[in-house]
Amino acid sequence: MHGTILVTGGAGFIGSHVVDLLLAEGRPVRVLDALLPAAHDGRPDYIDPAAEWIHGDLRDPGVAERAVRGMTAVCHQAAMVGMGVDLGDLPDYVGHNDLGTAQLLRALAARRFDGRLVLASSMVVYGEGRYACAEHGVVAPAPRAPEDLDAGRFDPSCPRCGRPLEPRTVAEDAPLEPRSVYAATKLAQEHLCNVFSRATGVPVTALRYHNVYGPRMPRDTPYAGVASIFRSAFAAGRAPRVFEDGGQLRDFVHVRDVARANVRALTAPDPVPGAFNIASGTPHTVLEMALALAEACGASAEAAPRVTGEWRPGDVRHIFASPALAAERLGFRAQEDFAAGMAELAAAPLRG
Repeated sequence: MHGTILVTGGAGFIGSHVVDLLLAEGRPVRVLDALLPAAHDGRPDYIDPAAEWIHGDLRDPGVAERAVRGMTAVCHQAAMVGMGVDLGDLPDYVGHNDLGTAQLLRALAARRFDGRLVLASSMVVYGEGRYACAEHGVVAPAPRAPEDLDAGRFDPSCPRCGRPLEPRTVAEDAPLEPRSVYAATKLAQEHLCNVFSRATGVPVTALRYHNVYGPRMPRDTPYAGVASIFRSAFAAGRAPRVFEDGGQLRDFVHVRDVARANVRALTAPDPVPGAFNIASGTPHTVLEMALALAEACGASAEAAPRVTGEWRPGDVRHIFASPALAAERLGFRAQEDFAAGMAELAAAPLRG
């Protein structure tokens, strides 16, 4: 009999798919979820009754202590997600993401937990992606200036000569430079878990998700991902607004692939500590994604994606990953097809 695995945030978009896959493999699961109103309008009906259920807030020490009792592994998905609407969101992001993680780690330490911990991290910890100049090689561009963005100059330039830069894949050893509230809290989660690991010897695997999409995405909220926002627009017959010129490169990875990566990290014969990009390995522009989803949704001409030139503070231009380390050490390779995944998302019900 396998030991029980705790999945925090197990009612959420990614966490629920992890729960389903663990249960399908015959592994007992305990789900903890706060059912935040920004992501849920109640307990979702897709939660498998085979999983033990705790409705509670991880920031509460009593809830954290109850949740970790008797666990042999922890999959920490619980977080407030999204870019952050404004600086007024700072306390909520830090509370849910960093204080919640701290309470979880304290409860695990008090229980002398000796299993493995898998953390849901994000590609946002990198900030901008990797770039190369034809003359100066790999360089680190400065954050994009508002006056450049207002003028439609969206691509970063070489900080030494001002020439255009070529985007490259980002590996796990890239410098970490979060550029939003959410990104800062995700990096803090990694740091907290690494401190915990050094103090206890518990192996920690941080999975840096790229742009996850698929069934059970939440409806259009300020905290939703771009695929969810576009899908909500098409469902309402509205033209989705594509920011900048739509040329932003991202790696869109299917939620079932992300769930497989988590289960691999949780159940591999030996722990695989470290940070890993979880990505498809094939980047697409945001406009390409919008057009693929429009076609799959059968959107009318009036609802065709509209490139607006708008921009958001904290957004980065290009970021896409090298999946090589996850393949080599974790044995994870994405399997889902992009076009088929977009067609599936177009037909999937939107989560309240």
